[in-house]
Formats: sequence, C-alpha cells, structure tokens
Amino acid sequence: MTVTTHTARLLPWSTAEGKPCYLSSDGNGYLARMADNTESVQLGMAGDLLSHVAELLDDSEATADQLRFALSCMSQSLRDTKRIATSRGTRLPVPDDDSDPVDADADDRDEGDGPQLPAEAFG
Repeated sequence: MTVTTHTARLLPWSTAEGKPCYLSSDGNGYLARMADNTESVQLGMAGDLLSHVAELLDDSEATADQLRFALSCMSQSLRDTKRIATSRGTRLPVPDDDSDPVDADADDRDEGDGPQLPAEAFG
C-alpha cells in the first residue's frame, strides 16, 4: 500500500523576479489544469526543438549564430523539462514502509526473462 504526502506543487512558471511558484491544492482546480497544459506544451516544444537541432547539426552550412541560438533554446528547454521532472517527482506516492520496492518474487525469476506482464494483459 502507498500513501501520498501532500506537498505544494512546483508550477512550470516563475514570478516576475524569477522565484519559483507553488500551488497547494488537490490537483483538480483551474490552476492545476493550467499547469498541466503548460507542462504539456513545454514538453511538446522540447520534442520539436530536438528534431530541429538534429537537422541543424546535420547541416554542414549551419552558422555559428544558428548553433548558438539553438543551444540557447535547448538550455531553456532543458530547464523547463528539469522543472517538470522535479515537480512530478515530488508528487509521486511514497511507500508506507521501509520495505524494498523490488518485487519479492524477483529472485525466483531468471535474469533474462525481461519485463513481466500481469495475467490480465493476455486475456
């Protein structure tokens, strides 16, 4: 069994002074939905940027200014992505005891079996 600890959510935007913004809620309100949408847009833009940078790196005629601008955009995108990961990581459920999170039956399986699917996946 797991329990969730209620912590303030790190939002995907900052104050005008650059300080982090937090939201204390059950995660179902307007601001929580706005934060979810903003994170979704930021992650989508990061994917688009990765594709663009890959093309730019393959272009032997790319200028230093183009590469510098791409690196600047990548830096901001990485900051956004790290902030999202931090925010989501703090909201993960916390185990209610100190037991090892690894499946207790893992020792009974061969190392080469790969991922195990629940029986319902085959029905």
